[in-house]
Amino acid sequence: MNYADIKKVDVANGEGVRVSVFVSGCTHHCKGCFNRCAWDFNYGEKFTESEVEKVIEYMDHDYIEGLSLLGGEPLEEQNQEGLLPLVREVKRKFPNKNIWCYTGYDFEKDVVGKMAKENETTKELLKYLDVVVDGKFEEDKKDLNLRFRGSSNQRIVNVQETLKTGNIEQEKRFI
Repeated sequence: MNYADIKKVDVANGEGVRVSVFVSGCTHHCKGCFNRCAWDFNYGEKFTESEVEKVIEYMDHDYIEGLSLLGGEPLEEQNQEGLLPLVREVKRKFPNKNIWCYTGYDFEKDVVGKMAKENETTKELLKYLDVVVDGKFEEDKKDLNLRFRGSSNQRIVNVQETLKTGNIEQEKRFI
């Protein structure tokens, strides 16, 4: 897996002060995407154990609330495999910090309904995610007043509650 950027301090992509990893590679190609350069799976640098250690070091501060995974597309299969060791280590070392994941996939239909049924990596990755912002960016539904999402079709999903109940549980404080 390649990554486009690692932000040591990010306040735009999730609640509180966060560390953000922007992966490379996306097949959605949303019109109006803010990060088109990250569509290419070969863009950026290799994400290695060294980057995992760097992210862990950046997160080791009381003011950091959590980790955000963006892209590109974190839930592309090869990106999931690259991110799994990172999220495992983040939850092991910082069990009280949350992990947000931004995806163009629909959480019910694509992630839970298909990927998690066909791929053990997806199933395990979901154990570590707290919030998923789902849905492709739709330029005609762009709304600058929305918190933590770009277009009104996107949802902020509480992953663990949704997995428990089987129904989409949105983070109501952001609606």
